[in-house]
Amino acid sequence: MEDKKCLPQAFKFIITALLLLLQCVDFSSAVEGSSANSSAVEGTSGMKEGNVDFDSEVERSSAREEGQWQLLLNNTGVVAMHMALTHHNTVIIFDQTGSGQSGYRLRRRYNGRKCMETHDDITDSSCYAHSVEYNILSNKIRPLRLDSDTWCSSGSFLSNGTLLQTGGYGGGYRRIRYFRPCENSHCDWRESKKSLSDNRWYASSQRLPEDDQVIVVGGRRAFTYEFVPKLSSTGTSFNLPLLHHTNDRNSGGNNLYPFLHLSSDGNLFIFANRHSILFNYRRNMVVKTFPQIPGGGSRNYPSSGSSVLLPLDHTDGFQKVEILICGGAAPGAYRAAQEGTYVEGLSSCGRMVISGNNHQWDMENMPGPRLMNDMLILPTGHILIINGAKHGCGGWDNARNPSLQPYLYKPKKRIGRRFSVLKSTKIARMYHSSAVLLPDGRVLVAGSNPNNRYTFTNVPHPTELRLQAFVPHYMDKQFQNRKPTNVSIYYGSSDEYGVRYGGDFTVMFRLERRPSDVLEFTAYAPPFTTHSFSMNQRMLRLRCKSMVRSEDGWMNAVLEAPPSPNTAPPGYYMLTVVNEGIPSISQWVRFFHA
Repeated sequence: MEDKKCLPQAFKFIITALLLLLQCVDFSSAVEGSSANSSAVEGTSGMKEGNVDFDSEVERSSAREEGQWQLLLNNTGVVAMHMALTHHNTVIIFDQTGSGQSGYRLRRRYNGRKCMETHDDITDSSCYAHSVEYNILSNKIRPLRLDSDTWCSSGSFLSNGTLLQTGGYGGGYRRIRYFRPCENSHCDWRESKKSLSDNRWYASSQRLPEDDQVIVVGGRRAFTYEFVPKLSSTGTSFNLPLLHHTNDRNSGGNNLYPFLHLSSDGNLFIFANRHSILFNYRRNMVVKTFPQIPGGGSRNYPSSGSSVLLPLDHTDGFQKVEILICGGAAPGAYRAAQEGTYVEGLSSCGRMVISGNNHQWDMENMPGPRLMNDMLILPTGHILIINGAKHGCGGWDNARNPSLQPYLYKPKKRIGRRFSVLKSTKIARMYHSSAVLLPDGRVLVAGSNPNNRYTFTNVPHPTELRLQAFVPHYMDKQFQNRKPTNVSIYYGSSDEYGVRYGGDFTVMFRLERRPSDVLEFTAYAPPFTTHSFSMNQRMLRLRCKSMVRSEDGWMNAVLEAPPSPNTAPPGYYMLTVVNEGIPSISQWVRFFHA
């Protein structure tokens, strides 16, 4: 999406003559909105702004903003084991390469040998695409080519918007892949000639403050971490004792896909099984050891809870850093599932401030048990908990009783009033499903395949290829007069590359009526999502230094970029204007080093 220029000079003159300077006021919570009998969906960024009506009714209740569901495609062709939104407003979806026949044939195998119409070739997985690019605007799929197995791999975006993808299975254990999105639809995956030091199957990755430096942590039988690119020509990995002592060999590990979050002090929060540390990766040193999260069970794969870094705020200099972890599997759930018994999952959530000196887990309960759930930060700062199951654990055919109702979690409410239950879907999203936030405020939901091949019959939960969007209540028609529209970003004539840390930039938008006292500007780093963890997900509430409004509704706001790459690693973020809890369509902004 192109960044737009400010209005012409003549119009600026009118603004200068007529507008009243307003100070941006930040409040601790957005105004709650109630649901309407009909919902509305605004078009994706780049589309003409308009509404799409839904036929179904929504219960009116100030406590339950239920939202709506859209069916976008009946067949993506590929299971969404992994998903990531690019700054070209496309979504990269991919699966493992050994899953069988996908919906897209290839002309040639990875080794270049032609795929023929013989029986062997028709049944050969390597003659099929296992990755696609979904265009949000056109609602269409384009097949992509993967040359190594990405099963249970990890990913992070680099500062130029390229997706760095690491690890996988078999021949993909140590592979490094890149996908750089483009406008002409000719871009595709490419594989690096360099490789990882250790096998990275079920590992996690985190983009670091240093330009285009990524850390990759853990994996099955890999109790180490390493950097991409490597820090030296020797290309070594580094031992991480936390992964050794949290490994539960009788339960599939329970420390795979460790939760990683970059603290605003530049250190790395690492959570595995039930334990966590603050880690100085530059010095290979544990800075803090946090208390164990209370209660039984585990939170990491295959117990498969989820974790999110709560929004950082300019009002405290982005210094308060708080982690939320929800769901997971009960003790013994993995072994029980192997024997055909599916134990109820965990209902508990733990929340802890990792900055400062006082660290304790504050526990609370979701409306029901949940595992294999995805957690996404909505533009309002609320947390959407979606997908998953109520019994069992992660893995092939290891779970039952799908969680069809999303939960909404409001971090700034008092405990006991933070959760609400949203509108149920009819499609089970079990193992190997995922979800990502879109620029228009919807949540894209896809995947589910608890089977080791594409299997559509005679199993409890068949392979799922339908593509949905969950439409939050804030997109209802009744909120259109509060919704900021026509958002554009102006970096300044001296620099079209992006915004330097601590620098000012201008955001222009329209409001039908004067802004309320609840007007916020958020910057959101889109994650790489797989196996219930949205890697690198991050939201910041930015400082608004001044704002002016014309009589015809145009707003001109001067915002301050984050102060450092520790607060916001370099790269593309979704900038959203949120008025009284109603978000605009997001536009892309780029933060970078001076």
